[in-house]
Amino acid sequence: MTDQKEYNRQLIEDFRATRGTSGGPLDGRPLLLLTTTGAKSGQRRTTPMMYMRDGERLLVIASNAGAPTHPDWYRNLVADPDVTVEVGTETFDARAVVLEGLERQQLWSKLVEQYPFFTDHQAKITRQIPLIALERRKR
Repeated sequence: MTDQKEYNRQLIEDFRATRGTSGGPLDGRPLLLLTTTGAKSGQRRTTPMMYMRDGERLLVIASNAGAPTHPDWYRNLVADPDVTVEVGTETFDARAVVLEGLERQQLWSKLVEQYPFFTDHQAKITRQIPLIALERRKR
């Protein structure tokens, strides 16, 4: 786990140094930084992750690389859906909405069409991988 934490720390540092303008360091996939508030600790935690655009919203995927448990950042945003998003040169407050039902199914289909490896992630586990919309908060 320490290696993953170090990798994420370096990814966050590189992203902020270039303000996300150097493209996606995740094999060319789009990258954003999501800051959540720890459900237990109350501390702010930033996680780099890929995303997909859906109109004005950004979608993030709690696949945890196909692990049997949800990632920590997902549990944090379920407990407190007020998050901060850094994407490109922008930083903004957003509300995280876990998608369900038909909307989730339709967007999941679009996602796996564009990024088929998520099908492999889902096939490895019994939990349904959450799909989360990040909706910009109005000022």
